[in-house]
Amino acid sequence: MFSFCTDPDTLGQFQWLACYLTTGKHMGFYLSFLTVLLLLAITAPTALFFGFAGASAARSRVLPVSLLGKGYIAIVRGVPDIAFFLFFVIALDQGIEWLRHQALCSDWDQPIRQGNDFVVCAQAKMPLGSAPQWIHEVYGFVLAVVTFAIVFGAFAANVLFGAMRAVPRAQLETAEAYGMTPRQTFWRILVPQMWVYALPGLGNLWMVLIKATPLLFLLGVEDIVYWARELGGSKTARFTDYPHGDWRMWYFFALLVFYLCFTRVSEIVLDRIMQRLTFGQATAGGEAQRKEANA
Repeated sequence: MFSFCTDPDTLGQFQWLACYLTTGKHMGFYLSFLTVLLLLAITAPTALFFGFAGASAARSRVLPVSLLGKGYIAIVRGVPDIAFFLFFVIALDQGIEWLRHQALCSDWDQPIRQGNDFVVCAQAKMPLGSAPQWIHEVYGFVLAVVTFAIVFGAFAANVLFGAMRAVPRAQLETAEAYGMTPRQTFWRILVPQMWVYALPGLGNLWMVLIKATPLLFLLGVEDIVYWARELGGSKTARFTDYPHGDWRMWYFFALLVFYLCFTRVSEIVLDRIMQRLTFGQATAGGEAQRKEANA
Protein backbone atom coordinates (compact mmCIF):
# COMPACT_ATOMS: atom_id res chain seq x y z
CA MET A 1 0.00 0.00 0.00
CA PHE A 2 1.15 3.56 -0.68
CA SER A 3 2.92 5.36 2.17
CA PHE A 4 0.40 8.23 2.23
CA CYS A 5 -2.43 5.79 3.06
CA THR A 6 -1.63 5.69 6.77
CA ASP A 7 -4.26 8.31 7.63
CA PRO A 8 -7.31 8.01 5.32
CA ASP A 9 -9.05 10.98 6.96
CA THR A 10 -6.49 13.43 5.53
CA LEU A 11 -6.41 12.09 1.95
CA GLY A 12 -7.67 13.82 -1.14
CA GLN A 13 -10.27 12.18 -3.36
CA PHE A 14 -7.79 10.65 -5.80
CA GLN A 15 -5.45 9.52 -3.03
CA TRP A 16 -8.38 7.99 -1.14
CA LEU A 17 -9.42 6.01 -4.22
CA ALA A 18 -5.82 4.91 -4.86
CA CYS A 19 -5.51 3.68 -1.28
CA TYR A 20 -8.92 2.01 -1.39
CA LEU A 21 -8.10 0.06 -4.56
CA THR A 22 -4.82 -1.25 -3.14
CA THR A 23 -6.10 -2.74 0.13
CA GLY A 24 -5.43 -6.38 0.94
CA LYS A 25 -8.99 -7.39 0.06
CA HIS A 26 -8.70 -5.74 -3.33
CA MET A 27 -5.52 -7.70 -3.96
CA GLY A 28 -7.59 -10.81 -3.28
CA PHE A 29 -10.15 -9.51 -5.78
CA TYR A 30 -7.49 -9.06 -8.45
CA LEU A 31 -6.01 -12.49 -7.79
CA SER A 32 -9.48 -14.04 -8.10
CA PHE A 33 -9.39 -13.19 -11.81
CA LEU A 34 -6.33 -15.44 -12.04
CA THR A 35 -8.34 -18.12 -10.21
CA VAL A 36 -10.98 -17.99 -12.94
CA LEU A 37 -8.36 -18.14 -15.70
CA LEU A 38 -6.59 -21.03 -13.98
CA LEU A 39 -9.90 -22.89 -13.66
CA LEU A 40 -10.52 -22.49 -17.39
CA ALA A 41 -6.95 -23.47 -18.29
CA ILE A 42 -7.23 -26.72 -16.31
CA THR A 43 -10.89 -27.54 -16.84
CA ALA A 44 -11.01 -27.11 -20.63
CA PRO A 45 -8.44 -29.82 -21.51
CA THR A 46 -9.70 -32.06 -18.70
CA ALA A 47 -13.30 -31.76 -19.92
CA LEU A 48 -12.10 -32.42 -23.47
CA PHE A 49 -10.40 -35.58 -22.23
CA PHE A 50 -13.61 -36.72 -20.51
CA GLY A 51 -15.54 -35.84 -23.66
CA PHE A 52 -13.21 -37.76 -25.97
CA ALA A 53 -13.31 -40.79 -23.66
CA GLY A 54 -17.11 -40.60 -23.44
CA ALA A 55 -17.56 -40.22 -27.21
CA SER A 56 -15.14 -43.08 -27.94
CA ALA A 57 -16.98 -45.28 -25.46
CA ALA A 58 -20.38 -44.35 -26.93
CA ARG A 59 -19.36 -45.49 -30.43
CA SER A 60 -17.76 -48.70 -29.18
CA ARG A 61 -18.97 -51.99 -30.59
CA VAL A 62 -18.78 -53.53 -27.12
CA LEU A 63 -22.29 -53.11 -25.70
CA PRO A 64 -21.40 -52.49 -22.00
CA VAL A 65 -18.80 -49.88 -23.00
CA SER A 66 -21.23 -48.21 -25.39
CA LEU A 67 -23.95 -48.11 -22.73
CA LEU A 68 -21.49 -46.62 -20.25
CA GLY A 69 -20.54 -43.83 -22.65
CA LYS A 70 -24.11 -43.07 -23.70
CA GLY A 71 -25.29 -43.26 -20.09
CA TYR A 72 -22.65 -40.77 -18.97
CA ILE A 73 -23.70 -38.34 -21.71
CA ALA A 74 -27.43 -38.70 -21.06
CA ILE A 75 -27.36 -38.59 -17.26
CA VAL A 76 -25.03 -35.64 -16.79
CA ARG A 77 -26.65 -33.60 -19.59
CA GLY A 78 -30.09 -34.33 -18.14
CA VAL A 79 -29.34 -32.92 -14.67
CA PRO A 80 -29.45 -29.11 -14.17
CA ASP A 81 -25.95 -27.73 -13.75
CA ILE A 82 -26.60 -26.03 -10.42
CA ALA A 83 -28.19 -29.17 -8.95
CA PHE A 84 -25.27 -31.28 -10.15
CA PHE A 85 -22.69 -28.86 -8.78
CA LEU A 86 -24.32 -28.70 -5.36
CA PHE A 87 -25.00 -32.44 -5.11
CA PHE A 88 -21.85 -33.85 -6.67
CA VAL A 89 -19.40 -31.74 -4.66
CA ILE A 90 -21.04 -32.82 -1.40
CA ALA A 91 -21.19 -36.46 -2.51
CA LEU A 92 -17.56 -36.46 -3.68
CA ASP A 93 -16.32 -34.79 -0.51
CA GLN A 94 -18.22 -37.20 1.72
CA GLY A 95 -17.10 -40.16 -0.39
CA ILE A 96 -13.44 -39.23 0.09
CA GLU A 97 -13.93 -38.77 3.83
CA TRP A 98 -15.81 -42.10 4.08
CA LEU A 99 -12.93 -43.96 2.40
CA ARG A 100 -10.38 -42.27 4.67
CA HIS A 101 -12.57 -43.07 7.68
CA GLN A 102 -12.67 -46.77 6.78
CA ALA A 103 -8.88 -46.86 6.39
CA LEU A 104 -7.82 -44.70 9.34
CA CYS A 105 -10.50 -45.13 11.99
CA SER A 106 -11.17 -48.84 12.33
CA ASP A 107 -11.89 -48.45 16.05
CA TRP A 108 -14.76 -45.98 15.47
CA ASP A 109 -17.92 -47.30 17.13
CA GLN A 110 -20.41 -44.57 16.23
CA PRO A 111 -22.60 -44.36 13.13
CA ILE A 112 -21.34 -42.10 10.39
CA ARG A 113 -24.84 -41.02 9.49
CA GLN A 114 -26.37 -39.28 12.49
CA GLY A 115 -29.63 -37.83 11.26
CA ASN A 116 -28.74 -35.18 8.69
CA ASP A 117 -25.14 -35.02 9.88
CA PHE A 118 -22.19 -36.83 8.28
CA VAL A 119 -19.72 -37.52 11.10
CA VAL A 120 -16.27 -39.05 10.62
CA CYS A 121 -13.21 -39.12 12.84
CA ALA A 122 -10.92 -36.10 12.89
CA GLN A 123 -8.15 -37.94 11.00
CA ALA A 124 -10.50 -38.62 8.07
CA LYS A 125 -11.50 -35.01 7.52
CA MET A 126 -10.56 -33.56 4.13
CA PRO A 127 -8.67 -31.41 4.57
CA LEU A 128 -7.60 -31.76 8.19
CA GLY A 129 -8.83 -29.11 10.58
CA SER A 130 -5.22 -28.26 11.44
CA ALA A 131 -4.25 -27.75 7.79
CA PRO A 132 -3.31 -24.22 6.71
CA GLN A 133 -5.88 -22.10 4.90
CA TRP A 134 -4.24 -22.53 1.50
CA ILE A 135 -4.77 -26.30 1.74
CA HIS A 136 -8.50 -25.74 2.23
CA GLU A 137 -8.58 -23.38 -0.74
CA VAL A 138 -6.65 -25.76 -3.01
CA TYR A 139 -8.88 -28.68 -1.99
CA GLY A 140 -12.04 -26.68 -2.80
CA PHE A 141 -10.54 -25.62 -6.11
CA VAL A 142 -9.69 -29.21 -7.06
CA LEU A 143 -13.25 -30.33 -6.27
CA ALA A 144 -14.51 -27.50 -8.45
CA VAL A 145 -12.25 -28.51 -11.35
CA VAL A 146 -13.38 -32.15 -11.17
CA THR A 147 -17.03 -31.12 -11.07
CA PHE A 148 -16.71 -28.71 -13.99
CA ALA A 149 -14.75 -31.29 -16.02
CA ILE A 150 -17.37 -34.01 -15.52
CA VAL A 151 -20.29 -31.74 -16.38
CA PHE A 152 -18.78 -30.09 -19.44
CA GLY A 153 -17.08 -33.34 -20.43
CA ALA A 154 -20.54 -34.85 -20.98
CA PHE A 155 -21.50 -32.01 -23.32
CA ALA A 156 -18.15 -32.28 -25.09
CA ALA A 157 -18.72 -36.02 -25.48
CA ASN A 158 -22.04 -35.38 -27.18
CA VAL A 159 -20.40 -32.89 -29.56
CA LEU A 160 -17.50 -35.22 -30.39
CA PHE A 161 -19.82 -38.20 -30.82
CA GLY A 162 -21.79 -36.26 -33.42
CA ALA A 163 -18.57 -35.08 -35.09
CA MET A 164 -17.30 -38.65 -35.37
CA ARG A 165 -20.53 -39.67 -37.05
CA ALA A 166 -20.28 -36.70 -39.44
CA VAL A 167 -17.01 -37.91 -41.00
CA PRO A 168 -17.98 -39.47 -44.35
CA ARG A 169 -18.30 -43.22 -44.07
CA ALA A 170 -16.70 -43.63 -47.50
CA GLN A 171 -13.36 -42.41 -46.15
CA LEU A 172 -13.41 -44.97 -43.36
CA GLU A 173 -14.30 -47.71 -45.81
CA THR A 174 -11.43 -46.63 -48.08
CA ALA A 175 -9.01 -46.87 -45.17
CA GLU A 176 -10.29 -50.36 -44.39
CA ALA A 177 -9.94 -51.32 -48.05
CA TYR A 178 -6.28 -50.28 -47.91
CA GLY A 179 -5.76 -52.70 -45.05
CA MET A 180 -5.81 -50.35 -42.08
CA THR A 181 -6.85 -51.85 -38.79
CA PRO A 182 -9.81 -50.34 -36.90
CA ARG A 183 -7.35 -48.67 -34.52
CA GLN A 184 -5.37 -47.13 -37.39
CA THR A 185 -8.57 -45.98 -39.10
CA PHE A 186 -9.74 -44.35 -35.89
CA TRP A 187 -6.54 -42.44 -35.12
CA ARG A 188 -5.34 -41.65 -38.65
CA ILE A 189 -8.61 -40.98 -40.49
CA LEU A 190 -11.50 -40.37 -38.10
CA VAL A 191 -9.89 -38.32 -35.33
CA PRO A 192 -7.98 -35.83 -37.53
CA GLN A 193 -11.09 -35.09 -39.61
CA MET A 194 -13.68 -34.91 -36.85
CA TRP A 195 -12.33 -31.67 -35.36
CA VAL A 196 -13.61 -29.52 -38.21
CA TYR A 197 -17.13 -30.76 -37.43
CA ALA A 198 -16.67 -30.57 -33.68
CA LEU A 199 -15.14 -27.10 -33.36
CA PRO A 200 -18.39 -25.06 -33.68
CA GLY A 201 -19.98 -27.06 -30.89
CA LEU A 202 -16.83 -27.03 -28.78
CA GLY A 203 -16.56 -23.27 -29.33
CA ASN A 204 -20.08 -22.78 -28.00
CA LEU A 205 -19.25 -25.04 -25.08
CA TRP A 206 -16.16 -22.95 -24.30
CA MET A 207 -18.36 -19.84 -24.17
CA VAL A 208 -20.78 -21.57 -21.83
CA LEU A 209 -17.87 -22.68 -19.64
CA ILE A 210 -16.67 -19.08 -19.38
CA LYS A 211 -20.13 -17.93 -18.34
CA ALA A 212 -20.39 -20.78 -15.81
CA THR A 213 -17.30 -19.76 -13.84
CA PRO A 214 -19.39 -17.62 -11.41
CA LEU A 215 -20.72 -20.96 -10.11
CA LEU A 216 -17.42 -21.17 -8.23
CA PHE A 217 -19.11 -18.92 -5.69
CA LEU A 218 -21.63 -21.71 -4.97
CA LEU A 219 -18.78 -24.17 -4.42
CA GLY A 220 -17.18 -22.09 -1.69
CA VAL A 221 -14.28 -20.79 -3.79
CA GLU A 222 -13.48 -17.11 -3.30
CA ASP A 223 -13.91 -16.11 -6.93
CA ILE A 224 -14.59 -12.77 -8.58
CA VAL A 225 -18.32 -12.89 -7.75
CA TYR A 226 -17.55 -13.47 -4.07
CA TRP A 227 -15.18 -10.50 -3.93
CA ALA A 228 -17.50 -8.26 -5.96
CA ARG A 229 -20.28 -8.85 -3.43
CA GLU A 230 -17.91 -8.56 -0.50
CA LEU A 231 -16.23 -5.33 -1.61
CA GLY A 232 -19.25 -3.72 -3.26
CA GLY A 233 -21.57 -3.97 -0.27
CA SER A 234 -22.04 -0.97 1.99
CA LYS A 235 -19.21 -0.37 4.46
CA THR A 236 -19.36 1.83 7.55
CA ALA A 237 -16.53 3.64 9.29
CA ARG A 238 -16.93 1.31 12.26
CA PHE A 239 -15.57 -1.66 10.32
CA THR A 240 -13.21 -0.14 7.74
CA ASP A 241 -10.93 2.81 7.12
CA TYR A 242 -12.58 3.28 3.71
CA PRO A 243 -16.37 3.55 4.24
CA HIS A 244 -18.66 3.77 1.20
CA GLY A 245 -22.22 3.09 0.10
CA ASP A 246 -23.54 0.23 -2.01
CA TRP A 247 -21.06 -0.02 -4.88
CA ARG A 248 -21.97 -3.51 -6.06
CA MET A 249 -23.22 -2.14 -9.39
CA TRP A 250 -19.73 -0.85 -10.24
CA TYR A 251 -18.01 -4.08 -9.23
CA PHE A 252 -20.40 -6.20 -11.26
CA PHE A 253 -20.01 -3.77 -14.16
CA ALA A 254 -16.26 -4.52 -14.02
CA LEU A 255 -17.09 -8.23 -14.21
CA LEU A 256 -19.34 -7.54 -17.20
CA VAL A 257 -16.51 -5.80 -19.04
CA PHE A 258 -14.10 -8.63 -18.17
CA TYR A 259 -16.40 -11.35 -19.49
CA LEU A 260 -17.31 -9.44 -22.66
CA CYS A 261 -13.64 -8.81 -23.48
CA PHE A 262 -12.72 -12.41 -22.71
CA THR A 263 -15.47 -13.86 -24.88
CA ARG A 264 -14.56 -11.51 -27.73
CA VAL A 265 -10.94 -12.63 -27.64
CA SER A 266 -12.16 -16.23 -27.55
CA GLU A 267 -14.29 -15.65 -30.66
CA ILE A 268 -11.28 -14.29 -32.56
CA VAL A 269 -9.11 -17.25 -31.56
CA LEU A 270 -11.82 -19.78 -32.42
CA ASP A 271 -12.34 -18.21 -35.85
CA ARG A 272 -8.64 -18.51 -36.62
CA ILE A 273 -8.56 -22.12 -35.47
CA MET A 274 -11.55 -22.89 -37.69
CA GLN A 275 -9.81 -21.30 -40.69
CA ARG A 276 -6.76 -23.44 -40.00
CA LEU A 277 -8.79 -26.64 -39.68
CA THR A 278 -10.93 -26.07 -42.77
CA PHE A 279 -8.00 -25.21 -45.02
CA GLY A 280 -7.94 -27.74 -47.83
CA GLN A 281 -10.93 -29.66 -46.44
CA ALA A 282 -13.95 -30.65 -48.52
CA THR A 283 -16.24 -28.46 -46.43
CA ALA A 284 -18.08 -25.18 -46.94
CA GLY A 285 -15.32 -23.34 -45.06
CA GLY A 286 -12.58 -24.98 -47.12
CA GLU A 287 -14.43 -24.21 -50.37
CA ALA A 288 -14.80 -20.54 -49.35
CA GLN A 289 -11.05 -20.33 -48.70
CA ARG A 290 -10.29 -21.84 -52.12
CA LYS A 291 -12.57 -19.29 -53.82
CA GLU A 292 -10.87 -16.43 -51.96
CA ALA A 293 -7.44 -17.73 -52.98
CA ASN A 294 -8.47 -17.98 -56.64
CA ALA A 295 -10.19 -14.61 -56.73
